[in-house]
Amino acid sequence: FFVPTMKRTGGELAVVEKKQKTGELVVHQSEDEKGAVVVPLGMERTSQLMAPNVRLTGHDGEIFSVKFSPDGDCFASAGFDKKIYLWRTWGECENYSVLRGHSNAILEVHWSADGNSLYSCSADKTVQVWDALSLTRTKKIKAHDTVINSCCCTRRGQELVASGADDNTAKIWDMRAPRRAAATLEGEYPVTAVSFSDQSDQLFACNTSGSVKVWELRKNEVAYELLGHMDVITGCAVSPDGSHLLTNAMDNTLRAWDVRPFVRGGDSQRCVKTFVSHVHGVDKNLLKCSWSPSGELVACGSADNPTHAYLYDFESKKIKYALPGHKSTVNEVSFHPKEPIVISCSSDNTMFLGELGK
Repeated sequence: FFVPTMKRTGGELAVVEKKQKTGELVVHQSEDEKGAVVVPLGMERTSQLMAPNVRLTGHDGEIFSVKFSPDGDCFASAGFDKKIYLWRTWGECENYSVLRGHSNAILEVHWSADGNSLYSCSADKTVQVWDALSLTRTKKIKAHDTVINSCCCTRRGQELVASGADDNTAKIWDMRAPRRAAATLEGEYPVTAVSFSDQSDQLFACNTSGSVKVWELRKNEVAYELLGHMDVITGCAVSPDGSHLLTNAMDNTLRAWDVRPFVRGGDSQRCVKTFVSHVHGVDKNLLKCSWSPSGELVACGSADNPTHAYLYDFESKKIKYALPGHKSTVNEVSFHPKEPIVISCSSDNTMFLGELGK
């Protein structure tokens, strides 16, 4: 009996086959890897993945961002090699396309709410829009005069894209007329992460001072500011129900903020959870953070040694999973929208796709 695992060589996926030991299933991570994940026969599986854990290679440099499509059938990864790789989640995790167009490192990638488009931002100072069906670029927006650290899109309603850059601004782009920014939100510090509120009426703009400016988009004014981090905020994400904002920062904390309109005690009481264990490294990468679809788990990467992808229980703030495997900084961890599956990407040029236990 043979167990296939994926290794991309020479631009194509190759199947590496390894024999099974008596009484157990041995899933090797790659052809040259000494270790292997040993799964007892009869082990209860929790997902439709081909194997409980799959190591994916193909990128020629650090991978900074990875996201599942809204239907969960595929995922996109991007990084230092200036390319967006598209992969199928099921079966042999086929790398079915590579999108080229950026001239510098891609720092973040997102899917549109309907899954028909991809948005990417880069150190080449552009935001680019891709048709996920025809696999072509549809828009190239010269968005800023400096490195663009982050981009995001609205969850519902009008199709808007936000970008945040080292020029101290966050900008809003209407995809119906992207030649000129619909709004330019000016701050005092470089913007390192952006995210729309659930109703798309606010923009959370995180910066190098460790604060989050909450912009009211109807007036293009700051409604309030979230203060608490002591160093650069590297990533942010809004909870599935829209009630909380998650932020990751170089002070080695992950914080959850209540961003509902009215909070008992006022704006100074909005920080409701602080998670600690993960660390940021000397490479100063913009480590992102994410929520599980149920909101019960939160996740972030880390630069500890050995490196782990950290998943915390939201209520207890305790580590639920510390997932090993990567050999360098884990830059992002993303949850599958429907099944108990996570994917992590790293500065070691690899990704791990795996299922979570019950």
